[in-house]
Order: sequence, then C-alpha cells, then structure tokens
Amino acid sequence: MEQLLQVGVISSTHGVRGEVKVFPTTDDPERFLELKDVILDSGKEQILLKIQGVKFFKQFVILKFKGIDNINDIEKYKGKSLLVTREDAVELEEDEYYIADLIGMQVETDTGERGVLKDVLETGANEVYVIDFENLGEVLVPAIHSCILNVDIENMQMKVHLLEGLV
Repeated sequence: MEQLLQVGVISSTHGVRGEVKVFPTTDDPERFLELKDVILDSGKEQILLKIQGVKFFKQFVILKFKGIDNINDIEKYKGKSLLVTREDAVELEEDEYYIADLIGMQVETDTGERGVLKDVLETGANEVYVIDFENLGEVLVPAIHSCILNVDIENMQMKVHLLEGLV
C-alpha cells in the first residue's frame, strides 16, 4: 500500500510572493483548508512544506507556504506533486478505496479470467476500472456492486463479474 497519497499538482505560480496554483487531485478541494502541511515530491527529494494560506480560484487551489516568499523559490516546482501521509488522508466510507491502492491489483472474474487493474477513470456517476485481462484484453468495468464482488486491499486482489456487453 502506498504510504503517501497525491492531493494535488502544482500547475503554475500565482503572483510574485511565492503562491502557487494547485490542480487538486482529491475529491474535495476544501480539504486543503484543514491541512497543516504537505509533502512536495521534487523528483529528487521529498520536502515538507507548511501551509500558510489557502484560497480558491476557479478549479484551482491557491497555496502559500511558510518560508517561501518569492516566485523564484517555488517556480522550479511547477508540475510537481503534493502528497499527504495516509494519516492525513480523507477517511474513507465503506466500499471506498484510494486509487493508489487499486492500481496494479490482481483481478479475477467469477468465470476464472485473470487480469490487472491498470487505471481508474472518474466519471460523473461512478468510477470505471480499466482492467487488462490476459485473454480478453482491456475491459472497462463500472465500479458498481453488481460488477465488483470483492476487494481485498491487503492482498491486492479483486473479484469481479463482467456484465453482458462489457466484453
């Protein structure tokens, strides 16, 4: 299981005082109001940043970090991910999972077909799991109770039922 979960990606700077526009990759951008710090993944290292201010602009979250007061100090981090520890992540409801925990999961159908969950598409109604099956190729499976029979996060295994018309 991933111990760090992505909550956003720095898309650009905002003004000259070190603020950044962040594209949120979390279901609830308002959660940034409750976060005290985030981890910046620079690609070479992970840097703990204390959040000093949070604003919202269109689909972006504008963040100000403590100790970063100049555009030049933050500009080099455009395109980099902001992460939180699992302890700081949003608490999940029953039958909800972090996408990072699903990617790479071994999948088996109720008829014995085997595959690997490659991606999760977020649609308006429900998520759709992109599963690459050995014999069936890529299949899009809606994340609904009639298709997803069992999810075992600890053992990275999922049991699914393919409704007629999915293959």
